[in-house]
Amino acid sequence: MLNGIWAKIHKWLALLMALQILAWFASGLFFAWYPIERVRSEHMKAEAPAAPVALDAAASGLAALGREGVTGERVELRVLLGRTVALVTPREGRPRLYDLASGRAASPISALAAARIAEADHEGDLRAAQVIAVTANDSEYRAALPAWRVDFDDGEGRSIYVAADTGAVTARRSTLWRVYDFLWGLHIMDWRAHENFNSWLLVVTTVLGLIIVVSGIVLLPSRLGFTGWLRRKRAFRSTDRSI
Repeated sequence: MLNGIWAKIHKWLALLMALQILAWFASGLFFAWYPIERVRSEHMKAEAPAAPVALDAAASGLAALGREGVTGERVELRVLLGRTVALVTPREGRPRLYDLASGRAASPISALAAARIAEADHEGDLRAAQVIAVTANDSEYRAALPAWRVDFDDGEGRSIYVAADTGAVTARRSTLWRVYDFLWGLHIMDWRAHENFNSWLLVVTTVLGLIIVVSGIVLLPSRLGFTGWLRRKRAFRSTDRSI
């Protein structure tokens, strides 16, 4: 009787959960197969030595910005496209780049500058195929805005995102990453944003999957014939005692 109840639970829950269980196993296999570094296109990032910053020129440039009334909570010096720049981050508001040689604001950067930054970041000598302005986050890009999406015709659907305010590469995407992200959405059952893995839907579905596993374990002795063998053994002992 008890085995019959467990069998029904196991059968109907497995039927109800079949597609999601398939999605869990298929996506899990995909995640295990591809290294995350490849998914993130880290293997296509160009090796570039850090460019030295001329501190004397930077100091005079910063002094000129100070005389112009430029203030910030944090200042970072870097070399961007061969020019020494200062990234000034205020307490509130968007960060801004300044060319320390001219004292002029260098951000938001242009589409041409974003293409050059992406080309320098990408391994090899490929040129940008197109540059698209990004003004809103979506399932593919969730980082600093506004930004530029720089696409490459490399056979792998490669896209590099460059923040317009800082000139920094904020994301690298490819066809492999998009497939990974789609499967991740199926895996955590967040089909829209692909990022919420604390939903009640996932919790309830996982509990049901756990019940399927437990009921399968309970039914395992019966399916292997152990229960029938034990029943026959007890019947034989009972018969033997009665003789």
